[in-house]
Amino acid sequence: MHPTLTQARLRTPNAAAVAGILFSFLLIAAFWLLRTSVPADPQETGVWLRTNANTVALAINLVPFAGIAFLWFIGVLRDRLGQLEDRFFATVFLGSGLLFLAMLFLASAVVGGLLIAFAAKPEELIGSTTFHFARAAVYAMINVYMVKMAAVFMITTSTIALYTSIAPRWLAIFGYALALLLLFGSYYISWSFFIFPLWVFLLSICILADNFRRTPARGGYS
Repeated sequence: MHPTLTQARLRTPNAAAVAGILFSFLLIAAFWLLRTSVPADPQETGVWLRTNANTVALAINLVPFAGIAFLWFIGVLRDRLGQLEDRFFATVFLGSGLLFLAMLFLASAVVGGLLIAFAAKPEELIGSTTFHFARAAVYAMINVYMVKMAAVFMITTSTIALYTSIAPRWLAIFGYALALLLLFGSYYISWSFFIFPLWVFLLSICILADNFRRTPARGGYS
């Protein structure tokens, strides 16, 4: 008699969509702390290091947890796609999400480096060439590259949602509009980096609500 082999399939829990909500809260909190503690002008001299270093340190320590939640959120979206996943869109979707995360981590690491350098030699750092270079690099990474990758992620996810009905149609169209705003208007809107986590929050709420009302059969929005 031959033994019967069974294979258990690892299932994503319905509550996993909470990861997107957690990511949104953590990233908005980090951005808010940074935006209210660091001047928007990339040519500022760094006086905030004397008064707001602890607040900035708290903000950048929230970023790794936001990144972990975002990776989980990407996994939730891929699980929701299942066999409907298209290789082309999946590549752009995953690539833009990971590049967004890489830019976020890199910018946070540079800010962390500034805090450590300031703690070691405060008078030499403020107004120095090193500070101005690091400050300009962080500004470019966040306001140019990271925001653009977030927009690409939104466009790709919205396109996938329209063709597979993994999210409401109105949210996909709304995602297109917000992504275009990030692509072409982020330079003129100083608070534009809040758009992406807010959109992820809306998407996560829709997915979470749908997960809890769906039957065991796989389905989506119509």
